[in-house]
Amino acid sequence: MEKIFSRPESLRDVPTHYCAGCGHGIVHRLIAEVIDELGVRERTIGVAPVGCAVIAYDYWNFDCSEAAHGRALAVATAIKRVRPQNIVFTYQGDGDLAAIGTNETIHAANRGENLTVIFMNNAIYGMTGGQMAPTTLLGQKTATTLEGRQAALQGYPLKIAEMLALLPAVKYIERVSLHSPQEIIKTKKAIRQAFTNQIENVGFSLVEVLSPCPTYWGLSPQEALNWISEVMSKEFPMGRLK
Repeated sequence: MEKIFSRPESLRDVPTHYCAGCGHGIVHRLIAEVIDELGVRERTIGVAPVGCAVIAYDYWNFDCSEAAHGRALAVATAIKRVRPQNIVFTYQGDGDLAAIGTNETIHAANRGENLTVIFMNNAIYGMTGGQMAPTTLLGQKTATTLEGRQAALQGYPLKIAEMLALLPAVKYIERVSLHSPQEIIKTKKAIRQAFTNQIENVGFSLVEVLSPCPTYWGLSPQEALNWISEVMSKEFPMGRLK
């Protein structure tokens, strides 16, 4: 019998540490599949900073570097400039990329660095206890917004993809989701495009992934997927922005 489905070579065979229903494991696999399909495993370098995916290097079977909180794109820029033949990508959550790392994100994009960015947006800080993130929705309750986020007190959700799409040096921006099998297929296509762009020296590419966090949303895994589809995607519409 022909084997048509198996673990990607770029994905290690290890137990997961992520919470039940978390989206990180899905995207880890999609990235591994894309890297295998493009045949670039031996020259790929991933950069993961502080956050739920801080030990992503335990899952990926290719070279990885860890960065200080928010500094993944600074580290990735240095690696890519010194080793332009390598395929360098960052894997960052919303608290990392859109809060402490906002400066690195905007300026790397504005310079048009030939990098691939996978931006996991779960609208909350996951690793540190469920505090409000820059992407937390209005009215959403977190450990630091017990009554729900209020525009007058905490501002509006930060739409990184829309902001970066305005920069002339940015070449590709797409927002995708994990709330259904169909959307996961679209997510893989977007990730593949972002890696292909780097291989072809197109320039800065970012894929924003709407990802569930059942633990800190206080929902079941299925309810979390429904919340993305029915609520979160209205604040962060899916599709190609650039």
